[in-house]
Amino acid sequence: MAMSVSLLFPQKRSHTSTLTVTLFFFSLLLLLILVVLLLTTTTLHLSRPPADLFSPTITALLPPPPPPSAQPITSLNFEKESSGSQVIDNEDGEKGQPPPEKEHNGEISVGRENGQAPDSAISSVLEVGSQGAEEVRDEEERENDAEISSITASRPLLGNGSIDIGEEGGHGRGDGDGDVGLMKNEGKWEDAKGCDLYMGKWVRDQEYPIYRPSSCPYVDQAFDCQSNGRPDSEYLRWRWKPDGCHLPRFNAIDFLQRLRGKRLMLVGDSMNRNQFESMLCLLREGLPDKSKMFETHGYKITKGRGYYVFKFMDYNCTVEFVRSHFLVKEGIRINGQGNSNPTLSIDRIDKTAARWKKADILIFNTGHWWTHGKTARGKNYYKERDHIYPKFDAVEAYRRALMTWAKWIDNNVKPRKKLVFYRAYSSAHFRGGDWDSGGSCNGEREPLLSSGASFLDNYPLKMKIVEEVIQQMKFPVILLNVTRLTNFRKDGHPSIYGKNRTATAGVKVSTRRQDCSHWCLPGVPDAWNELIYATLVSHQSPRRRLL
Repeated sequence: MAMSVSLLFPQKRSHTSTLTVTLFFFSLLLLLILVVLLLTTTTLHLSRPPADLFSPTITALLPPPPPPSAQPITSLNFEKESSGSQVIDNEDGEKGQPPPEKEHNGEISVGRENGQAPDSAISSVLEVGSQGAEEVRDEEERENDAEISSITASRPLLGNGSIDIGEEGGHGRGDGDGDVGLMKNEGKWEDAKGCDLYMGKWVRDQEYPIYRPSSCPYVDQAFDCQSNGRPDSEYLRWRWKPDGCHLPRFNAIDFLQRLRGKRLMLVGDSMNRNQFESMLCLLREGLPDKSKMFETHGYKITKGRGYYVFKFMDYNCTVEFVRSHFLVKEGIRINGQGNSNPTLSIDRIDKTAARWKKADILIFNTGHWWTHGKTARGKNYYKERDHIYPKFDAVEAYRRALMTWAKWIDNNVKPRKKLVFYRAYSSAHFRGGDWDSGGSCNGEREPLLSSGASFLDNYPLKMKIVEEVIQQMKFPVILLNVTRLTNFRKDGHPSIYGKNRTATAGVKVSTRRQDCSHWCLPGVPDAWNELIYATLVSHQSPRRRLL
């Protein structure tokens, strides 16, 4: 009996061991299955494109951001003196229309031979600090935010300063939304990096202007030369043609398709308002139902107001203007006698920058206000931090203001999601004086046609500064270098027709002060916007749309 019992125990232990081993391997198998499932799920998750504000299927096609340069701009330090003045910021800044751009010694400033943005992405680095925009949340902005809060970005923006020809397209002024591209002279699609859009000539074109004079309700009186009684009209029939390629005809519907769901914003002085009104008229011309384009607050465009938002209902997009004379902060100081004097903080971004952040395409300019009065004199006007300089050079102030703007762009705008243009200096044409000393351009009927004239080699100092600053930015700003092409157009200014001089007006208008700085509409700013459109088209292909 004892032997029988002893023989049973080994059998029990063997059965238990077998069961244990079986359970162990079964558990191990389950664990392996769980590991495989986990790895599969992780792989699928990692294989997805990164989340982006724009379409992820296109994000993967975008080039990497430009590499930083090893040669940053060094900060400039100088001795500061105490002014002993109390400084108060001016929330409204200066109002009214600036005087025309000042020309020195009666010479006409023009662009240089190769003034366009470099072909490769601008990759130098600015030394940047923590400099954000002041958040200005006034009632008007809150109303606008509510009005356009439904606008959502759906496609990425590209912009590296280079000009490329599309893979397919046409060269007509159709109303379709097909691809349109830059065409070489012989009609062959090629790489357009060799085509300088800003070197060329003005040619007569009987299909111009794109919109009829006096037909656009968004042109304010100062630019509506035909309605104001200008007797000649040949100045309307010139088209800018680059030497190496043809610009695509402006196609309003195609432009709006590219802008769908986006915000285009022009920021600057009255010269940019001149361009803004041109843009509105060009886009309006292509709309079948023009009632679906309107200013969101019902404002009529005047020189007194500094913020406009025009919405295009069918495309869920806006075209906006933000007035900023200098791109840096204007203010007011109280001097020792209790009087108020304006100041300009060249190291602080303008208060309107909070609005800039919200745009998808930005077009900046400044320069019109840097050549007159207190800005040119520089006495007790320029300010850095809390110090007001008793005397400061206007050229150096301009350079530092642009560096402040450049730092803000580098710190606040993402190259993969935004497109930024800087529109270059626009030439003025005064004879026999300046804007306030009897200078005139009345009677000019056609452009300068002598393209070989020696003055075409001149290049304004302010433009050399603009190029230097842009070339050292991380963000690939596109320089819309219209300086040279505007120099030809001595015939395109309002002159004495910035006010109504028709017989029915019944008002005597002085001819002493003529506007030889701004432009009649239709007119020269239409060409600037055609170049904007050409740039958008050139960055687009069937596989990768810009907007």
